[in-house]
Parts: sequence; structure tokens; C-alpha cells
Amino acid sequence: MNTSTILLLLVSILIAASVSFYHYIYKVKSKSKVTLLLAFLRFFSVLGLLVLLINPIISRRTIETIKTPLPIVIDNSASIADLKANKIALELFEKLKENTALSDKFDLQTYQFDTDFSPSDTIDFKGKQSNIDVVAKSLKEIYKNQSFPTILLSDGNQTSGEDYVFGFTPANKVYPLVVGDTITYLDLKITQLNVNKYAFHKNKFPVEVFLNYAGTKAINASFKITQGNTLLTEQTVAFSPTKKSATISILLPADRVGLQILKATISSKAQEKNTYNNTKNFAVEVIDQKTEVALIADFAHPDLGAIKRSIETNVQRKVTILKPNEIKLLTDYNVLILYQPTVAFKSIFEQNAKAKINTWIITGNDTDFNFLNQNQNSFTFKSSGQKEDYLASFDSQFNLFALDNIGFEQFPPLENPFGTITTQGNINTLLSSSIRNIATNQPLLTFTENQGVRGAYLFGENIWKWRAENYVNKKNFTDFDIFLDKTIQYLASNNARKSMVVTHERFYNSGEGIEITAQYFNKNYELDEKARLTIAVTNTKTKQVKNFDLLRTTNAFQANLDGLAAGNYKFTVKELNSNSVYSSSFEVLDFDIEKQFVNADWNKLNQLANQTHGRAYLPSKVGILVKQLLEDESYKAIQKTIVKKSPLIDWIWLLVLLVLSLAAEWFIRKYNGML
Repeated sequence: MNTSTILLLLVSILIAASVSFYHYIYKVKSKSKVTLLLAFLRFFSVLGLLVLLINPIISRRTIETIKTPLPIVIDNSASIADLKANKIALELFEKLKENTALSDKFDLQTYQFDTDFSPSDTIDFKGKQSNIDVVAKSLKEIYKNQSFPTILLSDGNQTSGEDYVFGFTPANKVYPLVVGDTITYLDLKITQLNVNKYAFHKNKFPVEVFLNYAGTKAINASFKITQGNTLLTEQTVAFSPTKKSATISILLPADRVGLQILKATISSKAQEKNTYNNTKNFAVEVIDQKTEVALIADFAHPDLGAIKRSIETNVQRKVTILKPNEIKLLTDYNVLILYQPTVAFKSIFEQNAKAKINTWIITGNDTDFNFLNQNQNSFTFKSSGQKEDYLASFDSQFNLFALDNIGFEQFPPLENPFGTITTQGNINTLLSSSIRNIATNQPLLTFTENQGVRGAYLFGENIWKWRAENYVNKKNFTDFDIFLDKTIQYLASNNARKSMVVTHERFYNSGEGIEITAQYFNKNYELDEKARLTIAVTNTKTKQVKNFDLLRTTNAFQANLDGLAAGNYKFTVKELNSNSVYSSSFEVLDFDIEKQFVNADWNKLNQLANQTHGRAYLPSKVGILVKQLLEDESYKAIQKTIVKKSPLIDWIWLLVLLVLSLAAEWFIRKYNGML
């Protein structure tokens, strides 16, 4: 409160006293208690009005103590119970949570994690997977720009997510409390098994297996792969204290068409504490059909290698790069890719007029557009001959097949001669073009279908740059390869479009996400957003039926069937308005990833502690951990002085008192006949 305000308040007191004195004391013959009360009320009323007119600012100071947050995070995955550490883990968690010394110094916050990170509401140690990395990411979000320690109660065995050792902020100390047996037992384990989902009939398919050994003596183990009661392969693998891992590569015959369920097993004569991780089931679908793609070009270009590698990531595809004069019989191929056609392609177009093979035409700076105008009737090209860069723009309404936007707008531009493209039939555009972010309203990648013959057109060269850009952004080619694979898949089929298209895997591992995606098209082959899709899933053994609604996504409908037990399932997707039906089956393989561990990973948790300048502890040392946290001077409570300023006119109770004072004065004067 400044000096001028204080002076005004003093003047107000003087004025209020003068008014009260003049009305009730000056020249008043008899002074009674009533007169003095009226004088006080008049003084209070006048002073209150003057103070409200002055409206001084009242400051209030409060001191707030802010403690350092201390998140206590417990592992809620099933591996804790499998290691028989659930009881001690819960006891430690409760002991830390109720420690009064810690709560006096820190702001204790309790959390749990398995697949996801959440408050510690229901700790039951039934989580299907362990993702310690999600703890690091979640704590960064919750405590942004804060320095704090973390107590992590876990066995250190992670089954999903990125490497957690480097996920935590190095400046924030992590104190792992390692629960579970840390003694190294003899254990043979199939760490990973790699196999293609598909194999071709009468061919051989590769299986790659990674084996691990924990123990202190040399042993010989037997590794075998079986199918039912049939032994497919068996070999001996030697392990020792210095050789703790082995990689086995095997070629197995694909003798029978259909889904083949196989089992890989490693065993020895030595007794193991945990044999669950000695077995891994896997499946391969053997098919007797392969898509042959002819990539025809009259000159070399980086696009050719990129397209071939991308398409052949799907083992069902084989791409042969040919020159136009090297084609002997078009019917040897399922799809033709004509790269920058010129007059040299004349015989190809003439043969295909009879063969009617689905074709993908890619144009560029060396394309003969006059020749192309004469040999196809979907587009008319008017080219200026001047080169131009065309950027891509994804059309979310595209509905020939399900495809997400993989970042087409950020890809490098494709080169094509500048000009106009006029459509002459029904087209379905996936990518439209723009020049320096100005839309041309012309297609860049589009699809046609005429009398059952399908076609695709890409108006630009240098698509190899898209694949390279995809790798720069994602560190893999997966998204781009899926994009090209779906393009070839569409062209490889001559069947008329179905009203319902359902996408699913033939097999899943238990504990993994099980998603089934469906698209429903109306009579105009437009994606029907008002469709009502349901799915009925039946366990073929128990006959138990579960019904779900498929939920709308961006360009499809989706059902999440997580939690299904291992077994064979049949399912039916039905559109309720039209009664369209799709039926198929899948199998959930018996695989519980949380049961593969025999002890806690002390080394990994200790590495995490060292990385963050913390320290790992065993349950018996929890008292030392508490003592260290209490003695750590870097975590001190901070006192903040909070000044709250409010004008006096906001004080409602003062207005109330002022009204009561005026009313009381009037009532007393009225009662005593002074009015």
C-alpha cells in the first residue's frame, strides 16, 4: 500500500469522525448509549463508503512448499508372478508408499506398468507384456523440465518397446529395486525365430533360429523342428560358458498347400528350471500361386531397381526386367509394368490387345506421348516437352484398396513433361499432382478398369527417390513397399470388385493385437460410410461364439479381437443392411512371452542405474535406498512466496457490513423517534 493511499485513508477516518461528531455529539443536549451507538454506526458507514471509493489494493502473502516428485513405479506384468516375486514386490511397494520420512521430503506418486503406463489402481501381476520404455516416456511427459528421482520395482525383463536403458533422462536418477531371483540357472532358450509368412508349393522355405544358453558348464543340446508327430529336422548344438548363443539356418520343404503349423524345440539331458522358453510355435502358409511381373523398359533407370526390390519384398512376387524386344509370350506374366513407353513398345501393345493383361504405365521425360495417345484410350496427353516437377497429394476418398497416407506430400517431386492430362473414362485417383504447392487438378497416380481389365498410370519418373525418402524418415522401406505391393495386388487380380473386402492374417500369436479390417462398397463401388458391419468369432473346439461391431476408421471398418485364447477360430463378417457375408478362419498360436524368463535381469537394470547416475538395489537393501534418498541434498523442498493482490471492493463481506450498518442506524433512529 503506497503513501498516498495511506494518507487518503487517514483523511477518510478524519472525515468519518467529523460527520459522526457533528450529527450525534456536537450541540446534542443529552448523550445516551443510543446516541453513542448511532455515532459509531454513522462513523462506520461513512468510513466504509469512503474506503470503497478509495478502493485500496490489499496484498496477502502466503508461503507454499513444493516438494520434489518421487514416482514409485511397479512392474505389473505376469513375469513377476511367474518368478514368484509378486508378494515381495507388493510388500516393497506398500512399504515405500507408506514411508513417512519419504513423504515428508518428497511428493510421492505411485504408478504401475505392463503394456501401458497407468496409476497404481489395480496391481494384479497379470499384464501380458512388459514395456519399461513406456515408463521413461510417460515420466518425461508428466514431469517436464523437472529434476526428480525414480524408484523402479521390476525384474528388468522387457518384452515390447525400445531399449529402456537409454530411454530415461540421464539427469534424473533411477533406482531399480530388482525383484525376482538373480541367480543364473542353466537355461536353454529360443530367443527369436524368423520365417516368411508364405512359401510356395514344392519349394523350400528358410527358417532362422537364434538360441541362447545360460549356465556354467559345457553341454550339448538337441534342436529339432516338428510338424505334428513328424520330425522335419534335428541337429546337435554345443554350448559352453564362452559360447552362449548360436544361430541356425534351415531350409524346410513346402510339400503341402495350406497353413502349416510347426514347432521348434531345444532340449538337453540337463535339468532346467524353466522349459517354457524351449519351444516356439510358428506357421507358414504354403501357396501354389506366384505373381509374375514383367518390368519392361527400353533404357536403364534407377526406378527399375527400386521397383523390383520393393515388389519382391513380398515373396509372392517375382519381377523380371526386360527390353521390349525380349518379350516372347505375354501370357507368361500376370502384370505388365511399361516404363516410359515409346514406339519400341508397339508389339507389346498389339499383343496385349488380345492378351488383356493388367498393365501399369509409368511416364517420364523420355516417354513418347504421341505413341501413348494412339495405343490407350483412358487419357489424352498434351505435352509441351518442358520438364516439370510434380508433388503428390493423397486422396483420402480413394477406395479401391485400403492404404494409409505414408507421407506422400513430403516426398520429393516426380519429373514429367509439362502439359495437360484429359481423362476419357472412369478413373479412381490415389495421388493428384501439384506444382510448387499449387494444385493442377490432374492425377499423378490413378487407376482404371474397363471391361474387367485393370490399369494404373503414374505420371512421373524418379519414384526411387520416394523409397529412399521413406528410409530416411522411417529407417526402413516398409511403408513404401506396402504401397507398391498393394498396387501390384490390385493389378494382379482380374476378378470383379466385391462389395465386401476383409483383410486379416491367417495366424496370430497369443498376446499380440488381433485386428480384422473390412471395407464395404455400395453398387457404385463407393466406400459406404453408413454400412453396419458385425463379426461373429467361433472357437472351433469349444463352440463359444463372440460377437463384435466393426468400428469406423479413416477408410475402413475395424474389429479388435485382443484376448482370444490359443486355438482355431472361424469368423463371419456381415453387413446388416444388405446381408452381405464374408467367412474365413484364423489360428491363435499358444505363446506367452512373459513365461520365457527364469530370473531377473540384474545386469540390464544395473546398467540403467549407472546410465542415470543412480544405483540398483536388491529387496533386502530397501532401507539403504530410503536412507540414500533422504540424505541426497540435491532434492530439497522449495519454498515459494505467493503474493495475492485484491481490491477492497471485491470484499463482499465489507459491503454486507456496510448495508447492515446503514440499516441498523435507520432502524434505531426510527424506533427512538429521531426521524
